[in-house]
Amino acid sequence: PNDLPCFNNYEEGLAYAKEVGKPIMLDFTGWGCVNCRKMEENVWKDEAVHQRLRDNVVLISLYVDERTDLPKDEQYVSEITGRKIKNIGNKWSEFQEVNFKEVSQPLYVILGHDGFTPLVEKNAYNLDIQDYVDWLDRGVAAFK
Repeated sequence: PNDLPCFNNYEEGLAYAKEVGKPIMLDFTGWGCVNCRKMEENVWKDEAVHQRLRDNVVLISLYVDERTDLPKDEQYVSEITGRKIKNIGNKWSEFQEVNFKEVSQPLYVILGHDGFTPLVEKNAYNLDIQDYVDWLDRGVAAFK
């Protein structure tokens, strides 16, 4: 989004973050998520936010409503929910629910290289730009 370097695959983004020595910012989003677009248009476009997202973190946007089928050998039935995980969106939705105990979007999580432990509190829909800048700065500082 907004011409920011971004991964849509968690594993690839995690590997890149380790390679370049930056924290991860997970962006749980959806194609049909109105509040996600509002954040991108009203907060992420701000120069201070945009610069931090571009330079200080590895952005991984995971679309929980992505309908592209997973390869047959990667489809499974969730042991947690009992749902069949057959497409990319199902996979990221379950990943969000299992690892971060949330099911709503947008959800933003700053992680270290273990890929599962939030470095600071999670963030969600909030159009206050300074709050978002402060949150990003706390996450990057916690990583260092």
